[in-house]
Amino acid sequence: MATDSTPDAPGLCFGAVAESYDRGRPGYPREAVAWLTGEEPLTILELGAGTGKLTEHLVALGHDVHATDPDPRMLDRLGTRLPELRVSQTAAEEIPAADATYDLVVAADADAWFDPERALPEIARVLKRGGVFAVVRNVRDERIPWVRRLGNLIGHHATGGGVGEAIESSPYFGPADDMSFKQWQVIDRASVQDLARSLPDVATLDRTGQDSKVREVLSFYDDFGRGMDGMQLPWVTECFRAVVGIQPKTIRREPAASGTPETGPAVEDETDAEVGEDTVPVALAPAVEPPADDDSGMLLIDFR
Repeated sequence: MATDSTPDAPGLCFGAVAESYDRGRPGYPREAVAWLTGEEPLTILELGAGTGKLTEHLVALGHDVHATDPDPRMLDRLGTRLPELRVSQTAAEEIPAADATYDLVVAADADAWFDPERALPEIARVLKRGGVFAVVRNVRDERIPWVRRLGNLIGHHATGGGVGEAIESSPYFGPADDMSFKQWQVIDRASVQDLARSLPDVATLDRTGQDSKVREVLSFYDDFGRGMDGMQLPWVTECFRAVVGIQPKTIRREPAASGTPETGPAVEDETDAEVGEDTVPVALAPAVEPPADDDSGMLLIDFR
């Protein structure tokens, strides 16, 4: 249930509206998830798993999934969806896993809350050689006029950006491959309220502000004349994936001889350790990525 105070950390605002998030947010097209993961079973770490909208697809496709989120309230809701799943309360900036543990690290509509300078080295560290970091996000198609007007009330999406851009400039990953998929979400008078409450521009308001904004959204919905019949909200599911090219690797420095100011030669530490100041990148051979489907055209329909 939402609290009466504004959350201190915007990335943790969703736990207070976890039920609305689960009911009101769209899922992800199965074909988009398959594009991100490929056909072979993988060991997957999901960061910012939320209530499990992507997670359930990963599990259904036969992957070994470890789902994490920094907010325990979101994990509680995920647990009702997938009670047998392995979960952890974990942030992307500090992943409690050994080096080279996972085939794939994926984040769904969570990358905007990461600190790329801290998260990307951690993600690269826990990926196996040739492993992949993938990002997927749902973006309302605001090229359609009424969707843009809805965005004026509940906040606009910006296509691209986020970790997608950070991946391109990161020394840890190769070039990002991308693909888009279209989907339609049927919303009615009840679910449009949940959608509004689950979005950051509304969820970060106090309870009075949230209620006021929801009333505006309901007025917009009622004026649109769809009533209980519902309406179809168009989304574009943007997908990014990049193969790890350089992994941070912990190096142990041999102690210097007495009286000498410099340390001895670097020696690889055989024990798992966290990445710290004495870390250096180790280059790895790039892996071959599968070809992508280029059919990303979108149907523009105004449902007014």
